[in-house]
This record gives sequence, C-alpha cells and structure tokens, in this order.
Amino acid sequence: MVFNSYTFVVFFIIVLILHNLPFSWKTKKVNLLLASYIFYAAWNPPFILLLWMSTVIDYFVGRALYTQTNVSKKRLLLVVSLIGNLGMLCFFKYGTFLLDNFVTIVNAIGWNFHPAKPNIILPAGISFYTFTTLCYTIDMYEKKSEPVKKLLDFSLFVTFFPHLVAGPIVRPPQLVPQFETERKATQKMLLEGLFLISIGLFMKVVLADSMLAAPANDVFGQPGKLPVLDAWMGVLAFSGQIFFDFAGYSTCAVGAAMCLGFILPQNFLYPYAAVGFSDFWKRWHITLSAWLRDYLYIPMGGNRKGKFRTYINLMVTMLLGGLWHGANWTFVVWGGLHGFYLWVEKAIADFRHDKVAAIAATPAGEVGVLGPVPEILKPKIFRNFMIAMFTFFLINVTWVFFRATNFHDAWSVLTSMFSMKKGAEPILTTLAILKVIVIVTGMVIVHWFMRDKKVLEVAANKPWWVVGLFWAIILLLLIWSQESSSSFIYFQF
Repeated sequence: MVFNSYTFVVFFIIVLILHNLPFSWKTKKVNLLLASYIFYAAWNPPFILLLWMSTVIDYFVGRALYTQTNVSKKRLLLVVSLIGNLGMLCFFKYGTFLLDNFVTIVNAIGWNFHPAKPNIILPAGISFYTFTTLCYTIDMYEKKSEPVKKLLDFSLFVTFFPHLVAGPIVRPPQLVPQFETERKATQKMLLEGLFLISIGLFMKVVLADSMLAAPANDVFGQPGKLPVLDAWMGVLAFSGQIFFDFAGYSTCAVGAAMCLGFILPQNFLYPYAAVGFSDFWKRWHITLSAWLRDYLYIPMGGNRKGKFRTYINLMVTMLLGGLWHGANWTFVVWGGLHGFYLWVEKAIADFRHDKVAAIAATPAGEVGVLGPVPEILKPKIFRNFMIAMFTFFLINVTWVFFRATNFHDAWSVLTSMFSMKKGAEPILTTLAILKVIVIVTGMVIVHWFMRDKKVLEVAANKPWWVVGLFWAIILLLLIWSQESSSSFIYFQF
C-alpha cells in the first residue's frame, strides 16, 4: 500500500475514525498495530513473519541486555541480535549480490562454477525497520535509554505504518514515550498533518512522477550516444525526481503521524541549498546520516584518533552507506564519491583552521598581523550560494551512479555530460527540457530561500487566505495530474 493510492485514502480515513472513537488507549494502540500490519501486508503478507521475528527477538534481547551484568553474556546477546537482524538483511537484500560476486571471483581463478540463480524477493522496507530495531538493542547494550516496558509499545514502535517502509528511521526515545500516554491530534495538528500530506503527494505525484520521471527514464533507459544537453537534463531530472519522491514520502509520513497525534523526526531540510557535503548530509535523509554517524562512524573512532583515522572512518561510513542503498557496486561508488568529497572538504577545513590558528598565534607588532579572522574567511551570502551551486553540481555527478543500473551505462551518461558525441540524436522534446529547467531551477531557488526555515512555520506566519489558496492550487494540480500509484523509489532499499 502506498500513500499515493485510493486504497490508502480509504485505509487512512478508517484509521483516523477508529483512533478518535472513545476506546481505551490500549485498544487504540492495538488498532494502530493491526492497521500497521495490514498496511505492510498489502505488499506481501508472509513477510509479516519477518517483522514479528525481528520485533520479538529484539524486545526480549534488549531487556536482557539492559539488565545483564555478565560482560560475556551481554556480548553474546548483542551478537544474537546483530546476527538475527543483519543476517536477515544480508540474505534478502544482498544474497544474490554476494553470490554473483563469489561466482565472478571463483570463475576468474579457474573454477568453473555456475549455480542456479536464487529467486529472492526483497521485503519492502527491510533496511529501515532493521536499522530501527538495531538502534534499540545497541542502546540497551550501552544503557543509553530505558528498555521499553511493554511488548505492545515496542511492536508499535517498530511497525508504526507512517515510518515503517521508508522512514524516517526513528529511535526509541523519539517515539516510544508517545505511546505511553494517550495521543490525539488537536484541530491544529490535524490541519497541519493534512497540509503536509497534500504537499508530500504533490511532490510525489505532480513533480516526481508526472513531470520528471519520464525525461530521467528516457536518458538512463538508452544511454548510448546522447547530446550534452539531453544528458544533463536527464541527470537533473533524476536529481529532482529522487528528492521530490523521497522527501515527498517523508513529508507524507510526518503528516500522517501528526494527524494521529504523533510527532516523527524531520528527514529533509532543503538539501540542494547545502553549503558543502557535510552540510548536505545534515539535510538529506537526516535520520539515516545521524544513524550512520552514531552507530558506525563514532564507534569506529570518529575524529578522535587523528586525521588519518578520521579520513578512513569517513570513507568506510560512506561506502557502507552507499551499499545500504542497494546491492550493486554502483551504489558503493556513489557512497565512495560522497566519501571523497567529504575528504576534500575536511582537508580544506583543516587547512583553514591551521591558517587561522597561525594568524591568531602571531605575536603583536610583527609584520602580517591581521588581528581578527580575515574577512575572506568569514561566511558570505554570495560565496555560500556559489559553494552551494558547486555542491549541487557535484551531487548531480554522484546521482549518475545511483540511477544507472551498471557501470557501462553510468560511464556512457557521464561522458555524454562532459563531451560532445558525434552522431548523438536528441531524445528529449523541447517541452520536456523546459519542464526540467523550470522545475529544477524553482526547486533550487526554494531550497535556498527556505534553507533555514520549516514549511509549517512559514505557513503559520502567512494570512489564512494565502495558505488556503496555495493548498487549493496543489490539490487541483494533484487532481489534474495523471493518476499515479507507483511505488516510492526508496521502497526498494
């Protein structure tokens, strides 16, 4: 079941009605849990068993981890949780990938080995709910928070339908306390939640699917000889498509939860206005980047063990972050490019830090004393804008590897972007090109002017009729757009 379907509209109306009837809080939580299982079962009912297994194992293992005082037994319990969660993830998501690479290696060394292809179906959202339960057991091991008291609350924490399939990746302290006492949306929360759902669906249905999906698919679907303009338009179209698709889902998720009286963490903060790549990862898929930071980068040593280890930790984190997105080496390269960009950015930051420190340490009266930090080292709006545009340019290069199905196609698109190919025939119409230019330009402008704001805060400061007019327009565009019930891109991760 997807947010952009009539089935979900009916489902959500029923959930809202049941949640606002005069039932006990326990009954309402049971209703939400059953609704979440129904929501997930719409894809493939047998995979509910995986959810149950992950939920039950981590609930009891988490409680045992928190109370266990024997270090050896505690580590064994953590290993059980890691093997259960990561083993399940590796089998379903990376089983075929690992087998294919093993076959390639053994055949390269002379062993003629050609096993039958496994028919493994990827459960929807397995990467998201696996990370959700993992953070709980790791927190219990380190005693960062209290164990969840009731299995019902923990089950609802894992399977709560707004975040279940594609995030945001929530942590126990962010959601579990909200299940302990009755939650019901106020009129303000309900209106704001419906407003966010409308914006999210507009981003998905109108912008991602109706406007940008076709040119992106055309370019990446036949990446032979492409004109420079067509190649760039296809990449820019995908850049906009993946943002509107994933940010649209996250916006719908936050809005749906808000309609029920719950608050989910924000997952996007206008990432294409990022001034540099560390800023980008504070704005793009915020809950994943925070998870990788807290549960991978920092445990490996973070930046506490010298510059060399910091660079290694950064690259390992980004490579694994890339692999998390998909069982393909192109995703690893995508993560590696982001790791390399972060390397360069950190090297520049370290150089500037050392330079400023040297200036500050210069004795008074010597030639070259500049007093305060030079103006050129202070943030400037125009300079930041130019850095943001250069960051956006480099991000588009990485999206080629994210979107392409193999390295041959990725290289073909990249060479078309940066070189003229003889005999290349245009494949995009003038109208398609104009759509991409207008939408992507508007997206970047909105990101820049909204980079430090939130849409609900902006709406609250506008006259009611302005918000109402905007809301009416996006609803009309949703109705006029071609019907879209396609899955969100991140469902495959």
